[in-house]
Amino acid sequence: MEESKQEKIVKMFDDIAPTYDKANRVLSMGVDIQWRKKACDETFARYKKPIDLIVDVACGTGDMMGYWDKRAKKSDIKIRKILGVDPSVGMVEVGKEKFPNFEFIISEATKLPLENESADILSISYGIRNVVKRQEAFKEFARVLKRGGYVVILEFTKDDKKGAMFGIKDFYMNRVLPKIGGFISKNKEAYEYLPNSIEGFLTSDMLQAELDAAGFTTEFSKSFSMDISTLVIAKKR
Repeated sequence: MEESKQEKIVKMFDDIAPTYDKANRVLSMGVDIQWRKKACDETFARYKKPIDLIVDVACGTGDMMGYWDKRAKKSDIKIRKILGVDPSVGMVEVGKEKFPNFEFIISEATKLPLENESADILSISYGIRNVVKRQEAFKEFARVLKRGGYVVILEFTKDDKKGAMFGIKDFYMNRVLPKIGGFISKNKEAYEYLPNSIEGFLTSDMLQAELDAAGFTTEFSKSFSMDISTLVIAKKR
């Protein structure tokens, strides 16, 4: 059952891959760029060791890989290798065209083809929500990260708050987003999945508790834009 659900999610991303970047920029109004930059900068400020490998899981079309590269160069930080991992062939094919100098691997988050303690930083941006076996993925992240390495998560977390701001956000996510995303991608179902998947996901506190159980200690947590997006940076113990 879990396998078929995961396969359905992967196929959905295969289907929307050609229009994914355009829809993402329109729907986020570009503010996700600042969230990604913040994730990179906050991580680099904490990790002072030489960086052999950054792994971006659920890399999609490679956007986060690009920001790791740009922000590292801006701070004169040397990274030996940036690797993208994603189960969607369609998304990775777009990523390879955008970033021909990066390396991509087709794989699920729960079965990373990497050696124990080989990565310095592992990021997953707006992808952990789509991993059905999430706890297995967190254990896998801990396995491949070096001791003292960081897992960096950007995600749409569930918001338990109510009030005017919640109402505005709820209207946008459930009424506006599916229509615009569906129009651009010609796949309304995929963009109806997004708000539903957020509602079925975790709060920021719950996410941090799961990371703690997998062997991580949260060092930074911040929500952006009416709590639509949350950044969590956690260190492997």
